[in-house]
Amino acid sequence: MKSFLRKLSKSVWVQRSAGFLAAEFLRLVWLTNRFSIDPPDIYKRAEPEMPLIMTFWHGQHFLMPFVKRSKYAGKVLISRHSDGEINAIAAQRLGVGTIRGSGDHGREFQRKGGVSAFKEMLRTLNDGCNMAVTADVPKVSRKAGLGIIMLARESGRPIMPVAIATSRFRRLNNWDRSVIHLPFGRGAIVAGDFIRIPPDADNEKMELARQALETSLNEVTARAYNSVGYRLEDGNEAADA
Repeated sequence: MKSFLRKLSKSVWVQRSAGFLAAEFLRLVWLTNRFSIDPPDIYKRAEPEMPLIMTFWHGQHFLMPFVKRSKYAGKVLISRHSDGEINAIAAQRLGVGTIRGSGDHGREFQRKGGVSAFKEMLRTLNDGCNMAVTADVPKVSRKAGLGIIMLARESGRPIMPVAIATSRFRRLNNWDRSVIHLPFGRGAIVAGDFIRIPPDADNEKMELARQALETSLNEVTARAYNSVGYRLEDGNEAADA
């Protein structure tokens, strides 16, 4: 039975159907929640910095396509895993381009398509297109990796930490405790200060930047949840609504 379900999940028809349904459900969530933006002038601030690297915690990424306004070009890094195929179909339906590969810069970097994905992200930024990337070390929730820091250093583009929270949600029991946002509530989009990495940053400066990114993501996540009525400190998880 497990083998059958595994094969079924890799079916092109199943993946396309799941991606379509996911995109339309997210569209419903977006349209039926009243969203605030913090800071209110974030788009005005962001435009002169584009193309930029938008980053967020894994598991809080489902509504991120709606942060992108139609006049801005944007792509997102999505894994090559079968679940990633569904995410890619949903993202494309919501107007976001995709790059397939891993953000892991550890031992699995080359096997998971990390090298080619990194080069494609650099080309994307050089072409004037924004990039969206989850910040976590693969399978390690809420610990920022060096991949985004390396991308910012090599591209010369700033990093913008972002978090989205809704007042109604369910949390999955997986490694990143993914949040499923629900319709008919309130929402908040919160962005942190831009993080810039100098082109000559050495290992010590890179690590300091990684820590700063991790701190900023925890702060914007806390602010987002606080905005919709949950007390969240230092990135700790809110309970299900």
